[in-house]
Amino acid sequence: MHREGKSVGGTDGDTEAISGPAAEPPGRPGATPPDAVPSPGPGATPPGPDAAAPTGAADGPKSGPSTPRGRRPVVAALMLGMALAAIDGTIVSTAVPQIVGDLGGFAVFSWLFSGYLLAVTVTLPVYGKLSDTFGRKPVLVAGIILFLVGSVLCAAAWNMAALIAFRVVQGLGGGALQGTVQTIAADLYPLKERPRIQAKLSTVWATSAVAGPAVGGLLAAYADWRWIFLINLPVGGLALWLVVRHLHEPSRPRPATRPRIDWAGALAVFATGAVLLTALVQGGVAWPWLSAPSLALFGAGAALAALTVAVERRAADPIIPGWVWRRRTIASVNLALGAMGLLMVAPTVFLPTYAQAVLGLGPIAAGFVLSVMTLSWPVSAALSNRVYHRIGFRLTAIIGMSAALLILLAFPLLPYPGAAWQPALIMLLLGAALGLFQLPLIVGVQSTVGWSERGTTTASVLFCRQVGQSIGAALFGAVANGVLASRLTDTSVPGLSGGLDAVSRALDEPGSLSAAATDHLRRAVDAAVDHVYLGAAGAAALALLVLVLLAPRRFPILDEGAESVR
Repeated sequence: MHREGKSVGGTDGDTEAISGPAAEPPGRPGATPPDAVPSPGPGATPPGPDAAAPTGAADGPKSGPSTPRGRRPVVAALMLGMALAAIDGTIVSTAVPQIVGDLGGFAVFSWLFSGYLLAVTVTLPVYGKLSDTFGRKPVLVAGIILFLVGSVLCAAAWNMAALIAFRVVQGLGGGALQGTVQTIAADLYPLKERPRIQAKLSTVWATSAVAGPAVGGLLAAYADWRWIFLINLPVGGLALWLVVRHLHEPSRPRPATRPRIDWAGALAVFATGAVLLTALVQGGVAWPWLSAPSLALFGAGAALAALTVAVERRAADPIIPGWVWRRRTIASVNLALGAMGLLMVAPTVFLPTYAQAVLGLGPIAAGFVLSVMTLSWPVSAALSNRVYHRIGFRLTAIIGMSAALLILLAFPLLPYPGAAWQPALIMLLLGAALGLFQLPLIVGVQSTVGWSERGTTTASVLFCRQVGQSIGAALFGAVANGVLASRLTDTSVPGLSGGLDAVSRALDEPGSLSAAATDHLRRAVDAAVDHVYLGAAGAAALALLVLVLLAPRRFPILDEGAESVR
């Protein structure tokens, strides 16, 4: 029998067993959001045989809450660790010309980013499970060390192949950084204070988006590109020292049996993700979508995915446990944030090209048009708790994504060629809308699980978002290339030849085309980016559908009174 406020058997995320004292009324600051299932009182119906075991205070570390003063060094370490991962992509991208000029390998330089992305994405579930099994601190320490080792190796690279391989090593550490930092942030703060740390982490990403290109450009121009990797050493060293000295996880009861690591499942997840993401990243770029390499990779990926499912079903303690997808709350948040990763490709990948090719801006000004999104995002995220404490996680996220859908649909309505402030305003509003969407879902889903499941849950959310970005890059890249190819086949325009190569030639040499050819090219890029934003609006609609149809109306919030990390 299902009754609100009681612990009920079943596998849906909104009917999990919940323990703890009665929730505060939603009218007070810090109260449980109104969509949260209230904690049951004495005499609540016991969970059924299929229900997830209570994972709140019952299995959490037995320790009192830490003081804000004691948390400060740990928060500083988390922000430094997040900065390592956040600034990596932007700082490297500005030095690509210098790297290629020194090492060669122009044909494969995109793997500097793709290799790193692959390693981060496929290791997120593995690190999430390891942090739940052995604790957050050893995983974070290992991740920082691995990232710094990769940075030193990158700085010492002697050719492009070596640099790509060492970037993969960096990515192996980056996967531990991204997932574990977010998990520790949830461990440090109770629900009512969690937006504070998430807003700080969002600020790190915003600052990195602005500072990364500037620092990378300065180092590449006035020093040497190898310093963009060596600069990680003091930052990572300080983060490592703070973690080792100040992060103290409360002792947990020793398990009756020695924890077993699902190495077969970890290897299967890594192989499946690597093959499928390679197919998505390289398809339509290195080879046509329907070519033998693409079909072979997708076929191998499907076979490996089936093998992974078989291995994980037989594992005693799987890397990706089935409850991640059986619980409605976690599954719906995973799918919604995967759709958000899909739509994020439109501004981050295609807007800079639009700003340069259509608006005629330089690289720095084009970067500013994009970076304004990262200014409004953390502000909106920091203020979102005022909203979801009143109307709940799900409804807050629905409002945020509804606004994002309207904003994305407004982009194709911008005049041609328009002024720079117009797309900048669009990005400012989009950042505010997505901050209102993402943070409530992450805070909400982390609050539905106990310590022993939080690492796996957080990693699954980040994994789905990363996969969404990879799929979006492949999908929207195909859309943009298709529109450009159809528009650039007009042979009546004098001086326009070379198909898609005309875009890069025009960006590198603005005066290389005639006035008529340049205008035709600008209109083609404008049309291509408009189509991409329409596709992003479709992804926003998909996220809304997931929240409306699949997400539970009320999130089952656990009592966290006995859980803490100092």
